[in-house]
Amino acid sequence: MEASRLITADDVAPLARGCAVLGTGGGGDVASGALAARRAVEQYGGVPLIALGDLSPDDVILPLGMIGAPTVGHEMIHGDDQPALILREVERLLGRRPAAVMSSEIGGSNGVHPVGWAARLGLPLLDADAMGRAFPEVQMVSMHVAGLAPTVIVLADVVGNVTAVRPVDGAWAERIARAVCVAAGSSALMADYILRAAEARGALIEGTVSRAIALGRAVDGAADPLGALTAELGARNLLNGKITDLRRETTGGFARGAAVVTGVGGDRGRIITLEIQNENLVAVEDGRVLAMVPDLITVVDTQTASAVQTEGLRYGQRISVLAWPCDPLWRTPRGIEVAGPRAFGYDLDYVPVEDIP
Repeated sequence: MEASRLITADDVAPLARGCAVLGTGGGGDVASGALAARRAVEQYGGVPLIALGDLSPDDVILPLGMIGAPTVGHEMIHGDDQPALILREVERLLGRRPAAVMSSEIGGSNGVHPVGWAARLGLPLLDADAMGRAFPEVQMVSMHVAGLAPTVIVLADVVGNVTAVRPVDGAWAERIARAVCVAAGSSALMADYILRAAEARGALIEGTVSRAIALGRAVDGAADPLGALTAELGARNLLNGKITDLRRETTGGFARGAAVVTGVGGDRGRIITLEIQNENLVAVEDGRVLAMVPDLITVVDTQTASAVQTEGLRYGQRISVLAWPCDPLWRTPRGIEVAGPRAFGYDLDYVPVEDIP
């Protein structure tokens, strides 16, 4: 077995920058996640980053991530004991200790926090996730697309309540987990789609932790941060502009709304509207769709190329809107059914971002 790489405190900042970009506006603010992860690594030591091939077929993978509205998670302090509460419940239910922690979604703080959770639990971190980005709903994961059913889902809130459910499928997993999350104040830690390594082959998006770190390092010291990030992503810059209107509300465990971006400089006279449900879902200009889920749409600061989460959008911000292709898994018929535009209520047929003129 190839020696694993060790994630150290020096890796946390670039990881956070990359996860913020991959979060497409959601997944939670990375600042708090980076602080918690760095503190945990400094206290408990570096975290081995392992590949799926490093695990034995029967090894259990523990996917962890926060569920709820990012606007709430940004203000509600997470409990240090939540990962341990979930681990103990999973061990009780399955009769064995998980072999590795995995990020449920690499986007936003849900891609950064697992480093700290793994350090605290004394487990390695799997170089993979279930989205390759961030999505707002429980069933919008690669395991669901691959046809796997959730065996057990465990949630823990900041008060210490632990809830375990055995949903019949991904849709019921979302309904039940969302109800528990709302009862907990619209923020909870969740272990979803707990699975064995043998089941995970072909059902995960691999290499995403390494990719997030590479994205973060690409911007470091660059003379043109926006250009460097755009090139590393293989993205299209849809617009350079400023936020001129913003509507946002927290309802049903989601942050929903829209942001209007008015072009500046060479883009003067153009206006793009971003539709939001935790993440940026659709970019529209004059009734013409420029990009849509499951492809990735991220707002970044024009000068620094730092990603701006949806809860961090403010009137007058100078930003750029980037869009790039999603993982091929999401472009399969099943992937589009699960997380394409119609899954979010948009009457749109999916068109890959690179095919939109």
